Parts: sequence; structure tokens; C-alpha cells
Amino acid sequence: KLSINAFDYNCHLDLIKLLRQEGELVKLRRARQKMSELFPLTEEIWLDWLKDEIKMASESSEREKVYELFERAVKDYICPEIWLEYAQYSIGGIGQEGGIERVRCVFERALTAVGLHVTKGTALWEAYREFENAILETAQPAPGSIPSPEQQQVLCSQLERIHALFRRQLGVPLLDMEASYAEYEEWSEEPIPETTIKNYKKALQQLEKCKPYEEALLGAETPKLAEYQAYIDFEMKAGDPARIQLIYERALAENCLVPDLWARYNQYLDRQLKVKELVLSAHDRAVRNCPWTVGLWIRYLLAMERHRVEHSSISEMFEKALNAGFIQATDYVEIWQAYLDYLRRRVDFTQDSSKELEELRSAFARAVEYLKQEVEERFSESGDPSCTIMQNWARVEARLCNNMQKARELWDNIMTKGNAKYANMWLEYYNLERAHGDTQHCRKALHRAVQCTSDYPEHVCEVLLTLERIEGTLEDWDAAVQKTENRLARVNEQRAKAAEKEAALAKQEEERAEQRKQARAEKKASKKAKKSRIGDKRKADEDDEGEWGQEEGFQLHESELPSKRHRGEGDGVLPEEDMEVETGLFGTSEKADGPAAPKEKASSSRRDIPKVFHDSSKDKVTVFVSNLSYSMAEPEAKLRELFGSCGELVDIRAVFNNKGTFRGYCYVQFKEEGAAVQALALDRTAVEGRPMFVSPCVDKNKNPDFKVFRYSTTLEKHKLFISGLPFSCTKEELEEVCKAHGNVKDIRLVTNRAGKPKGLAYVEYENEGQASQAVLKMDGLTVKDHVIKVMISNPPLRKAPEPCRASPLAAPRHSYGARGKGRTQLSMMPRALQRQSNPVAKAENGMVQNSPATSSDPPAEPKKMSNADFAKMLLKK
Repeated sequence: KLSINAFDYNCHLDLIKLLRQEGELVKLRRARQKMSELFPLTEEIWLDWLKDEIKMASESSEREKVYELFERAVKDYICPEIWLEYAQYSIGGIGQEGGIERVRCVFERALTAVGLHVTKGTALWEAYREFENAILETAQPAPGSIPSPEQQQVLCSQLERIHALFRRQLGVPLLDMEASYAEYEEWSEEPIPETTIKNYKKALQQLEKCKPYEEALLGAETPKLAEYQAYIDFEMKAGDPARIQLIYERALAENCLVPDLWARYNQYLDRQLKVKELVLSAHDRAVRNCPWTVGLWIRYLLAMERHRVEHSSISEMFEKALNAGFIQATDYVEIWQAYLDYLRRRVDFTQDSSKELEELRSAFARAVEYLKQEVEERFSESGDPSCTIMQNWARVEARLCNNMQKARELWDNIMTKGNAKYANMWLEYYNLERAHGDTQHCRKALHRAVQCTSDYPEHVCEVLLTLERIEGTLEDWDAAVQKTENRLARVNEQRAKAAEKEAALAKQEEERAEQRKQARAEKKASKKAKKSRIGDKRKADEDDEGEWGQEEGFQLHESELPSKRHRGEGDGVLPEEDMEVETGLFGTSEKADGPAAPKEKASSSRRDIPKVFHDSSKDKVTVFVSNLSYSMAEPEAKLRELFGSCGELVDIRAVFNNKGTFRGYCYVQFKEEGAAVQALALDRTAVEGRPMFVSPCVDKNKNPDFKVFRYSTTLEKHKLFISGLPFSCTKEELEEVCKAHGNVKDIRLVTNRAGKPKGLAYVEYENEGQASQAVLKMDGLTVKDHVIKVMISNPPLRKAPEPCRASPLAAPRHSYGARGKGRTQLSMMPRALQRQSNPVAKAENGMVQNSPATSSDPPAEPKKMSNADFAKMLLKK
């Protein structure tokens, strides 16, 4: 897996874990080395690595390698535990030459780095004092002996060193300061100086101010960003650079994948501290943690230039940025622009030619080619549709190099990339010619602009006339007026045609809607007439059956009556007494008291209720409820129960069809507008296993600009799209998987209209850094035996359907109604008849001969055949 994707963070961790279990120390060291080159390692990984190396280090040469490893570890993050481990390990080499001074150097560096840590700094101070106390014990003379002046001087020096450590620690706000003060009182044979007491009390006061923020961090859940930000703001107001740096480092140790936090920290270092080693180290750690964020790379390049880093190092860092894997095409445009700006600042334009100028020009050419080849191949776009890099190149050539010929070539290339129709592009070129070119080329550019511009031709025409008014001759003015008038006339003509076409399309749409409405009305009327005829026929048949039974003296027992399967009633049969109810739907007015009577009565009663049209003046106090189950027994009572808590209800109008069946939507009217607004909060509430949709009641014909809620269809860097989920996966189970990689703000499981899951989900994180890290760690993860796919949310654009343009040569299309031809809409005509009704012409010498079926005359209708004819034909086959 790592050979395919070396940036798979989780795969590195798994490999290290397996090698450590197997005891493959050489391979383990190599795996850790590769991971540390790509990523800053966490405190836990470093401690495991260091402990393993310490176990294997026995000789002095091997100890030096461990020291080097510690130096690498303390540069990734400021971690008190690693510094404490470093100091304790260095104590083991105290017997070597300069060992004591080395230990003291490590402790001093540790105190500088984390000695101000409110909760963990005390451990380092105490370890340092214990080490110095041990040195003091070794310097004590043997019992009963008198120390020499040299020994006395060493003792005094060592005592003063321990006093100094106590005084320094008591001036720093740390937890358990009281215990350290009490220990100092007990240890010191002299009274504590007033200055130390004063500093101690001041540190206590400062500790009381810090305690609320420390307690908030202790009680908060990861990632604690809000708590750390409040702490940072507090320290920024206090203004102590060392404490500000420390709190930023503490925050980044727990939120190393938050680009915004790195950006704020680096900005503080750039503007306030300005220490080269510190600034560049922080920028380097930032891009290693968040390589996908182009802003961090740009700041790094600027910092390197600001601190006068060698050109080769800056170029090397830029190449690393190009391979960082940005998530959108525009990021590559930004990093190229930043690098080109750096190269331009290196050029001395007072010279006609220089190495730096040639490097700048070659970099411009490479940038254009890179965006065209690499970026466009990956993202299907260059990320620079306006050709901003080529525009800047042209400006450099024109203004700084006095090379208008090259600038014109570049602008000509820009216009051929689809920019000639935009007025602002032509005016940008015109302004460049106006400043650094000549009037002839300005006039030529504006004449081309008048001819090509399609968005704002009037503006371009006005600029051309203004030029000729100031600098042109009479002939130039006449030519400009004629050209602009002709162009504007064509534009107005095109606009009029477009308006007519749009009006014609609108009229055709209205006519089609009217035709559909009439067709539905005719279909409805024909169905009603057909039902009436069927009802009359059935009643006549029943009357005939009664007369026949009386004449013949024959009666049927009730159990022997003919039965009929009722549609929608499963396998049950419908007795004859229920048949009266069914025939009643077709026109008879007889009543029945069978088991199906209540349902039929309800449907009949709903059918007989006169239709009440919605009053649009009540829209503000009404909500539209849809996607309800058609089988809902009493929709009014159910919705009254659901919406009763929102406010006083005036009316609930459920919509039924002509048969009395509920259509799944209704209008809920409240007494007050506030109640209707509160009811919108019930949108997507599950009702009988389906999500209920609640929306404002708005007439879209009167309010065409009204937009209902739609989920975003643009790129959202902080949101993930997950596919391949098992249908049984719940929101809570998915949150449990996702929250390990950041603070999850929202999870939406995608369902169909029936509320059934589709195996898709959207997960929103607090920031893009957490989302990007989650993609790296979760893509390809197995959830309940399903391998999921995870990517940044970037739904494809929905293209609006284009109106169909019928061609006179196009073959006629069959009309199957508004819903098209159904899957089961099969032709019931035998294939033999289909072949006979449309015979295929035989080809002779490669030419198809005309047949009656293909002539211009209408084809004759096939002869109608009886069942016997069908049988004869099939038997012959």
C-alpha cells in the first residue's frame, strides 16, 4: 500500500505496529525513518521509538545516535515528556567528558521550551533540582574532614545554583507553587529574599488568572479549539512572547491538522518575534502537517525570502509544494503566482539581460505549460480561465522589460483561449497598450473588441469613440461611428430575436400545458362515462339473473353465491352483499352493511365533499405538508396531533382524489404566523416510516424567485461525501467512526422519499483540515463488511434540460404520455403480424427496393382476424 501511496498515514502506523510486534528492529527503524521524513510524529510515536533505540544503545557511538534522535524529536512538537526523557537519558552519560555540562545544557533548553507550561512544567524544574542536589552530595567532604578552599568554593557555587533554580521556579506561575515554596523554606538555611517573595506572589496572582483557562482545557473534549483560542487571546493581551509561543505550541500539539491555527501562529512569529530559526521551523512543521493547504506553502516561501534563505533552497521548497497534492486547480495557480513574484523580485531590470530575467521568463513559460498539462489533466480545468499568469507575464514584459512585441503575442494567446468575448479582457489589453504602446495598436485593439465582445459591447464602443474623439482624425471618427453603429444594430437585432424566441418558447409551453389540461379533462370525463355504463350493465345483469332464478324455480344458497376478489384485499373474497357497495361506486345508490362498508362509506363521503381551493391570502399562516403515506387512515387527526404543539390550528385540509383516496399531502393553517414558522422545524420528521416534508406555502406562479431549501452543490472542503455504507448503518454508528478524526458538526444520511437509506452520507467537520485528514484515514475503511469510499464533498453540477429542437429529418417519436413508456408496456400483437404489417424490403445488388410500406402513400390497415384465423396461422408456423 505504501508503494502506491506513500502519504497513507494510517498505513505507516500499521506497518510500525506489526514490525514492533515481530521484533524486526532493522526494518522497524527504517519504517519509522520513512514516516518521519513525510510527517511530524506524535509524542507517543517518538517516545516508543526513543525507548526502543535506548535499549539497543550500549556504546558511546550509539548514544550519539540517540542524542541526534532526541534532537529531531524535540523539533516536531514542544512536548514536556520528550524533554524530560531527553534530560534523564543525558544524565546516563554524566561519566563521559563534559557530561555534567551537557546535562545542564539539556535542562536549560527544556526549561526554555516548556518550563512555563502551567500543568507540566513543575516536573522539569523538580528533575533539574534533583540533579543539582545529587551533584551537591558528591561535592560534600568526607565526614570529620575539613574542606579545602577549593572544595568550599565548589560547595558554595553548587548551593548558589540550587538557590537560583528555586528562585527562578517561584517566579513562574505553575500548579502546586505552594508546595515548591514550602520546600524552599525547608531546604534553605537562610530566610527567603524579599525579591523572591514578591515575585512568588506576583506569579500566584497570574496563576489565578490562568486557572480558568487550564480548567476549561481539562474539562473539554478533543480538539478543544475554542478553549485554546480563548487561552491564546488571553495571553496575547498579556503580551509575554514566551507564554504566547508556548500556548500556541500546546494548541498545535493537539490540533496539528488545523491549517488556520498554523496560519495564525506563523503570522504572529513573522510579525512579532522575527527569529529566523524559530520562524522557519514553525513554517516547515506547518506544511508537513497540512501539505494540502496552499496558503501555508505561500507563507513559507515568503518567510524564506524574508530571512534571505538561499535561492536553491527556496526553489527546492517550491518543487515540494507542487507535489503536495492540492485539492483544487486554483491552488496551483496561487502557488505558481507566489513563486513567480519571488523570481521577479530577484531581477534587476536596469540591465537589458541577466540570468535572473531568463529564469523568470522560463518559469512563466513552465507555469503556463504546467497548468495546461498537469493541472488540466487532473481537474479537467486549468484553474486559470482568465489567464492571470499570462497577463502578469505580459505586464512584466511591457512595463519592466519594454518589450511590447512579446506582450502583444501573449495577449493574442490569451484572447484565443476563449476570452475574446469579454469586454474587461479587451479593456485590460487596451490599458496596457495605452500606457506602454502606441495609438495605432490601441485603435486596432478596440476595433477587434467591438467586433468580438458579446457581454458589454456598448461599453467597448464608448471607449473606442472616446479615443477617436481625443486623438483620431475625421476619417478615424467616421470609421469608428460606422463600426459601432453596425455592431450595436446587430447586437440589438440578436437580442430581439432571442427575446422573440424566448417568448415563443414560453407561449408553446403555455399551449402544451393547456393541451395537457384539456386532455386530462377529456380522459377524466371518458372514464366517468365508462364507469357509468359498466354500472348500468352490471345492474341490468343482476336484474336478469333474478328473473331467471324465479322463472326456473332455482335459488342459490348464500355460501354458493359467486364471489369476486377485491383489489387490495389480499386473498379474501367479496360476498354478494358487498358487491352492492362496489356497484354503488359505479352509479347505484343502494347501501350495504358488510365488513367493507365503513371504508367504502368513508371514501364515498370524502368524494362527495366539495373541493375547497387554497386561499393564497392565508399563505403566511399556512404550511404545505407532503410525502405522507397514502395509506394514512385519518390524516387530519394525525397531523392535528403532530402540529398541535406549534400553535392554535385553524384548519387542516387533506387532499383526496376522485375515489376518496388520500394523495399524501395537505395544507395546515394556523391562527398566527409565528406558529407557521415554528411548524417548519418539523420538516423531515418521521411519520409512519416516511420523512414528512414541511415547507412554506408559496404560490410559485406568483413568486417565481422563491427558493426552497436545497443542500449545497458546490465544493465544501470541510464536508465529506461517503458512499458504500451498509443500509443498516445508523447515524450514531457513523459518528463513532468519524469523530476519531476531528470534531463532527453534523451527519446526514441520504434517504429516498420513503425514508429508506441509500448507503450514502454527508459528514461535516469543524474545518477543512480535519476533513482532509479524515479522507486520508477513512477512505477504503471497512464498515460492517462494506468498503466505504470517502471524498471531499463536491457534487457535480446539474445541467438544466435543453429544450428539444425538432428536426424535419428526424424520425417521428412515439407519444406515450407524460411518464413515457413503462417497462411492462408490451405489444400484444403476435410477431408474425408485426412482420406482415411492415414488410422489410429485400436488398438487390446492395440497393434497398421500395415497397408499399416505404412509399409516400399511407400504409393499408391489416385485415382484422378472428381467433380461428390466429389459430390457423400459428399452426402453419
